[in-house]
Amino acid sequence: MEQVEIDLAIVGAGPAGLYAAYYAGFRGLKTALIDSLTEAGGQVTALYPEKLIYDVAGFPAVKGQELIDRCLEQAAPYDPVMLLGHRAETLEPDGQGGFTITTHRGTHIATRAVLITGGIGNFTPRPLPDGASYEGRGLVYFVRELEVMRDLDVLIVGGGDSAVDWALNLEEIARSITLIHRRDRFRAHEDSVSKLHASSVEVLTPYEVRHLHGDGEIQAATIFDNRDQQDRRIEVQAVVAALGFTSDLGPLREWGIELDKRHILVDTRMQTNVPGVFAAGDITEYPGKVRLISVGYGEAATAVNNAAVHIDPSAKVFPGHSSG
Repeated sequence: MEQVEIDLAIVGAGPAGLYAAYYAGFRGLKTALIDSLTEAGGQVTALYPEKLIYDVAGFPAVKGQELIDRCLEQAAPYDPVMLLGHRAETLEPDGQGGFTITTHRGTHIATRAVLITGGIGNFTPRPLPDGASYEGRGLVYFVRELEVMRDLDVLIVGGGDSAVDWALNLEEIARSITLIHRRDRFRAHEDSVSKLHASSVEVLTPYEVRHLHGDGEIQAATIFDNRDQQDRRIEVQAVVAALGFTSDLGPLREWGIELDKRHILVDTRMQTNVPGVFAAGDITEYPGKVRLISVGYGEAATAVNNAAVHIDPSAKVFPGHSSG
């Protein structure tokens, strides 16, 4: 059994977790990053490494994987312990104000404080009706490499940010793009929706998928108009089902942390109801919460600074500015 001793255990190696590792290093804390995924980056790496992100300060636009690479580069000088492919299972107080976390692979992490940045927890894509037999044979739930869609006729299903962003990012790569949504109104950012309607993408609402066709690989799709149930067949070689994800906090539900559905309740210090356990990023909930990567960065800094005081009560919450 591997034994790790650190000051701060960070559960989740997405953008907020990676920034927390940097900031904790800046404050002189030794950290470990724990994530069930085998690569750092959380949802960004797993779901949209090539998608452009527009709302991170200092980057007019940045691809997801480039953002994660920059975060890793920023944290690297402080040498965080990387426990990737480890699912945090149990959290036990050590009787001295700290905790022991045990992962599903039997690793024990002795830590003086905990910061949970696990995004939405374990996530599973919502399935496309009639799509199961075509998964991996033309049907995907996210696009890891844009070039795989080069010169294909692509059908995108969904009405959120991911569906709209995939349509815009693939416009210059795919031969044609059809985007359907079962409602007239989109859930995506207004600016992105405006760009979508001004693009060459064929947008059909309110439409849904009736059936996928193909001998082995997808060759066509039958879609239907929700208003009159009329069918329309379109030739496609790829379908992106951007229907969102279901999430599960998994073992975190057993840690004694106060929850609001699948989110962790925190105070202004980003501390949970369990002293010494903090949270930051999309997984948190409080009045006025906004779920953006940029917000997660700020929450991570707040959590780390307050964790530093929990670890050493003589420390100051605000350590001073990092500018040279």
